[in-house]
Amino acid sequence: DVLVGGSGSIQLLVMSAALELRNVSKSFGTFHAVQGLSLSVPVGSVYGFLGPNGAGKTTSLRMILGMLLPDSGELSVLGSPSAMAVRNRVGYLPEEKGLYRKMTATSVIAYFATLKGLSSARANQRARELLGRYGLGPFADKKVETLSKGMGQKVQVLASIAHDPELVLFDEPFSGLDPVNQEVLEEILIDLKARGCTILFSTHVMSHAERLCDRLIILGGGRGLFEGTVSEARSLLPIRITLETAEASPTLEILPGVHSMEAQSSNRWRLELEPGASASAVLEACFERSLRLRCFDVQDPDLHEVFVHLVGPSAREAALR
Repeated sequence: DVLVGGSGSIQLLVMSAALELRNVSKSFGTFHAVQGLSLSVPVGSVYGFLGPNGAGKTTSLRMILGMLLPDSGELSVLGSPSAMAVRNRVGYLPEEKGLYRKMTATSVIAYFATLKGLSSARANQRARELLGRYGLGPFADKKVETLSKGMGQKVQVLASIAHDPELVLFDEPFSGLDPVNQEVLEEILIDLKARGCTILFSTHVMSHAERLCDRLIILGGGRGLFEGTVSEARSLLPIRITLETAEASPTLEILPGVHSMEAQSSNRWRLELEPGASASAVLEACFERSLRLRCFDVQDPDLHEVFVHLVGPSAREAALR
């Protein structure tokens, strides 16, 4: 439980968690942007920071990076109480994206890499390697102002990782990207993880988190509402089954784990299972009772449903965007 201590405790933390927040809060006047937030991001994981607009995601990221100081609580970034002390080991992509439009794509990436300690020669080499790997090789010497919006956003993503950081923080990285460039960004995240990098990204689009995250936290009103794996999040809501039989009105009440039933016709029902109940156990019981099934469709809750359930109906529009 030690966040900062002797060399032994710091080494233990570095091995287990790349980033930790413990009971962190931040207010702006009477507005409580972040309230008692705690989380732990394992080394080498992809961690999702989920929440609607105004949930406290950007404020939390800025506290992690040392741009804002918390009013209370403790932080540890790569074993240090301040990200500034380990800034050359951290990459950051802000939500407010912008580039030097008169510079070439290579020059932009190389410039940011030199700010993180790379030599000019190595920074230029690294910039061209990244541009070639992610489909921008032909545009390496083009000025940013001549690139499409999606290309420009990819250049900024590459600039944030050109120094090969151990920890990368992306604030709404998928925002504004078309489907093709979203796939490229997912490829970048997967490649970073394969090299052992720890990634934290904020989003209000559940599909990205569902595909990419090892763990995630769902924020609402500046508070952590859930923290765990995608599977653990889905388990917060019941499994639903649409069941249709050849017979009319068989007795289904004694099927195991059924919490509620809704008849859709004389031989078609919508079942909702109890938390932790198994759809396979229900199917097995149907066969044991010799029910002639025409349909047995299992609907597992998705992350969007969990998100709306935790954050509330007011977040529905943001979650769908």
